[in-house]
Amino acid sequence: MAIFTFLNDQLLKMKWLWNLIEILVEKFFKLSINSRIGGSIHFFIYDTIKIFILLSVMIYLISYIQSYFPPERTKKIIGGIKGVKGNILGALLGILTPFCSCSSIPIFVGFVSAGLPLGATFSFLISSPMIDLASLMLLMSFFGTKIGVVYVVVGVIVAVMGGVLINNLKMEKYVEDYVWAVDGAEVEPKGMTRKDRMEFSKDQVKDIVGRVWPYILVGVGIGAGIHNWVPQSIIERILGENNPFSVLIATFIGIPIYADIFGTLPIAEALLAKGVGIGTVIAFMMGVTTLSIPSLVMLSKVVKPKLLITFVAIVTLGIIIVGYGLNAFSFIFV
Repeated sequence: MAIFTFLNDQLLKMKWLWNLIEILVEKFFKLSINSRIGGSIHFFIYDTIKIFILLSVMIYLISYIQSYFPPERTKKIIGGIKGVKGNILGALLGILTPFCSCSSIPIFVGFVSAGLPLGATFSFLISSPMIDLASLMLLMSFFGTKIGVVYVVVGVIVAVMGGVLINNLKMEKYVEDYVWAVDGAEVEPKGMTRKDRMEFSKDQVKDIVGRVWPYILVGVGIGAGIHNWVPQSIIERILGENNPFSVLIATFIGIPIYADIFGTLPIAEALLAKGVGIGTVIAFMMGVTTLSIPSLVMLSKVVKPKLLITFVAIVTLGIIIVGYGLNAFSFIFV
């Protein structure tokens, strides 16, 4: 147990990095990390470096695994399973794809054109930007194992239930006609050597980190500001557990924001430190990653208004239920 604690502290939470940045702030900047400016500088440097290290390592490892499951093979796997099992598989496969909400839509189009069940493809569309293995490791690093695992579990539940509801509503006719005509011919995945997989993994790290780094810096900057400059009383008044509308507010604040979960984590960390309930924080994160305005605009080009509204309503309701449910049982995270 002591070894696990040590590894968790040093590898995931990176306490060694925390101590190193503390020395840097105090010796180089001549500031205490307990001061507002010193605390902000420490928060920004520490969180930025930690996120980039964990993100790069996890994307490399996950991409190596992903190289065995190209889209063609994924289509075959999902296509052979019907009903709720297909929704569960679609949601779980979404976890293996570290895409933002906009990047998931072209794959969604490919799945639909290949004849996969609409419900399973929507389960994938919901889970892919919301949860992945890299974000799980970062969540565990920031908030601990319990919260990290719970986030993934409730995310899968929202994705599965959302897909099941859309499937039961028989909304295939509300997918734009041209999507069905997209060439969905199956192509056998090209064999990859170990060197090919390593190159693919490195390219994925460069591509994903290259796309998300601005959101990470903005997110860490906002998190540092909230953590060190916004009075706790204001945060608690707006998003605290005593405000019955806190989950609703957090969800609808998150929706207009376009960011990956990696840029959202520092903000969530700061909110949690200010006394915001875990359910409210998770609702905010899910709103940002799953229902951003840019992704909804892109989705509106491939589905008709009725299906788009249904999708938004189902996911929003699911996030709100999860938020209030986790706040009600927040004692399990203590």
